[in-house]
Amino acid sequence: MRALLPMLLCVVLLGGCQYFRAAPGSAVAELQPTRGHSVAGQFDFLQVGPRVRVQARVTGLVPGSEHGVHVHEVGDCSAPDASGAKGHFNPYGKPHAHYTARERHAGDLPPLKADARGRAEFLVELDIISITGGPANIVGRSVVVHANADDFRTQPAGNSGARIACGVIRKTLD
Repeated sequence: MRALLPMLLCVVLLGGCQYFRAAPGSAVAELQPTRGHSVAGQFDFLQVGPRVRVQARVTGLVPGSEHGVHVHEVGDCSAPDASGAKGHFNPYGKPHAHYTARERHAGDLPPLKADARGRAEFLVELDIISITGGPANIVGRSVVVHANADDFRTQPAGNSGARIACGVIRKTLD
């Protein structure tokens, strides 16, 4: 419990501090906009036992909009439309679904809901992905922000539209 206290204080009081980048078992994805978009931001990942804590901070979204977010198979954001990232990361062959559903892609993440300034944040713990190894390891893959809201039903990708930002997930320390 003592080890968790400094991290919790950082997350709650200081908006995340730099804890995610300084902790063993952590990774980061720096979002870059795709051609014609201005979305930027960062996703921080921290392995906490069998779960991964994900903190997202994104800017440049349309005010009041909602956007699907997914981990994609490949860590390649070099194409102007981020098509090199391929499809959703799905190592267990599950259907696309809401990020809280028992049966879902490992890459299904919470949506980004932009405020009146076009900024969005979330903090969530997920149970399928890993940053320390195994078939659900997301290091070396990519995070993609889509133009539209994810309907959590349409297969295989939730009908969330074009890719407006992409970032490769990189290990920070070990």
